Amino acid sequence: MACRGGAGNGHRASATLSRVSPGSLYTCRTRTHNICMVSDFFYPNMGGVESHIYQLSQCLIERGHKVIIVTHAYGNRKGIRYLTSGLKVYYLPLKVMYNQSTATTLFHSLPLLRYIFVRERVTIIHSHSSFSAMAHDALFHAKTMGLQTVFTDHSLFGFADVSSVLTNKLLTVSLCDTNHIICVSYTSKENTVLRAALNPEIVSVIPNAVDPTDFTPDPFRRHDSITIVVVSRLVYRKGIDLLSGIIPELCQKYPDLNFIIGGEGPKRIILEEVRERYQLHDRVRLLGALEHKDVRNVLVQGHIFLNTSLTEAFCMAIVEAASCGLQVVSTRVGGIPEVLPENLIILCEPSVKSLCEGLEKAIFQLKSGTLPAPENIHNIVKTFYTWRNVAERTEKVYDRVSVEAVLPMDKRLDRLISHCGPVTGYIFALLAVFNFLFLIFLRWMTRFYH
Repeated sequence: MACRGGAGNGHRASATLSRVSPGSLYTCRTRTHNICMVSDFFYPNMGGVESHIYQLSQCLIERGHKVIIVTHAYGNRKGIRYLTSGLKVYYLPLKVMYNQSTATTLFHSLPLLRYIFVRERVTIIHSHSSFSAMAHDALFHAKTMGLQTVFTDHSLFGFADVSSVLTNKLLTVSLCDTNHIICVSYTSKENTVLRAALNPEIVSVIPNAVDPTDFTPDPFRRHDSITIVVVSRLVYRKGIDLLSGIIPELCQKYPDLNFIIGGEGPKRIILEEVRERYQLHDRVRLLGALEHKDVRNVLVQGHIFLNTSLTEAFCMAIVEAASCGLQVVSTRVGGIPEVLPENLIILCEPSVKSLCEGLEKAIFQLKSGTLPAPENIHNIVKTFYTWRNVAERTEKVYDRVSVEAVLPMDKRLDRLISHCGPVTGYIFALLAVFNFLFLIFLRWMTRFYH
């Protein structure tokens, strides 16, 4: 756990406005917020977004804010659940369409989300992930209800393929009247600003973090052989095809080299075929899906951590590996060059040849004893990214948006039409009108006003 503490009362407190930095908006140091985190991706599903939402929420609770989380039901996990520090999670009965993202008709989620926002007296909606339909729905409904909105983008997208074009258009609609956007790296910020045609001044960069107490080196690690560790979802975007070319080449060259691979996905069959073809059953271990609590125990079994991602906004896995004292070898893509200093990471081009050269460099340094001690690497990395720092910076974003005016319906419609194009703009302006009328109907039906 990165943060522990009791939950705040969630009510707004009066405060004196104070300037925090030149050019920034005024912020309230003693203001508390009622925050609703919304995403399709949360525990028990495992991933970087899920961990980010949980750890950030815990630290915000520690700082006196009221935080709830809204996601969709996962199997038997439905209804309301309470996590550490009284963190309240709503698991809504919404149908999953693809890859844990819910199906959306835009209107079907309004009754549930409106009920939660009113019941919990939410003042700020914080949505996460461009892939999450529920996150986009929540932004759309929150603006109709006159609530402040924040969005965190955790991914990088292209501009040419059909899926990217459609996603980028949806993002343009969702973010054109969102109060503030957070990206996890400067590369991610540039990507999001271009994709959604945003004003860069409303986009902040706040990186991810890790809890260093969960990722510590093992002082009793064995050194009789060299072990390369890979912990990743086994999908195309994570470069598993590159990994399948690296394994036989390096295993043939270094008889004392072993691979430990944690993770699950459709590309696992490729790694199994490589292991079978080259008879590497005793040197390549496929562990399957890992729970987050088991990742550290896998990492400390190795000496080198390999990341073969083809695109990445901010790779938490390499920070976790470095915190465990491993030498990191990674592809030079997306925001990865921003994450660790040059002396703690070997960056390579996303090709089998370049990655093999980077791994051989790390192997040579390991055998020659020139790599820093794992404890020294851990002591350096633990000062880089902390969840308390992420929460403090996110809190400043909340303070900023809390004093901004929410666009009235007429100006919101003008913004949609002018920003999203003549076709898409008019379509979503019409949907916004229908959404507003539906909201009025729900208010009349439930006799609830806020």
